[in-house]
Parts: sequence; structure tokens; C-alpha cells
Amino acid sequence: MGLIKSEIFTDEQNELALFAKAFGHPARVAILQHLFKINSCVCGDLVHEIGLAQPTISQHLKELKNLGLIKGNIEGTSVCYCIDSKNWSGMKETMFEFLNQDTAKENCC
Repeated sequence: MGLIKSEIFTDEQNELALFAKAFGHPARVAILQHLFKINSCVCGDLVHEIGLAQPTISQHLKELKNLGLIKGNIEGTSVCYCIDSKNWSGMKETMFEFLNQDTAKENCC
């Protein structure tokens, strides 16, 4: 597989691809769903809730945090995660604009 030449694409295209990556793994989708369901910060029950090993959960949390969709706060010896509502809203706007490009156009075929 070749290298991704992200510099030849616009910032918006790169951002959309990163958001799509967040939803590209069912574990990340499950983590986001769980965080929305509990509507509070979660510190340690994701391993039990999702059913994956701690290192795997940690890697998915890192991806989501790097994208800015979740944020983490240190509480004692653990990090507690929750949805970053400001960034989530921004992601929704960006995705909405992209996914609704077809609303004003007729089908070509």
C-alpha cells in the first residue's frame, strides 16, 4: 500500500477522511455510543462494556482523542473520558455539508 499524500488534498478533505476513520472501526463507534448513552465521563468500565482488552480500548480512545471527538480528564490514577461536545458539533457540521452535496443536484444517469 502506498503512502497517503495528504498535502495534495485540501484541509477539508483531510479532515473529512479523519472523521471517516473515527467511524471506520466498530469499537470506536461502540465507545462513542457508550459515552453518549451514559452522558457523563467514564473512567474504567469500557473494557467490560465493549469487551476488548485494555490496550485495544486505550488505542481506540487515543484515536478518538487525537481527532478531538472525546476529551480526557485525569482523576486520581485514571483518565476519564467524555464526548467533546464543541468538537462533536463541528464534526457534525463538516460531515453534514459533505453528505448533503447531492440535495440540490439531479442524478446524472
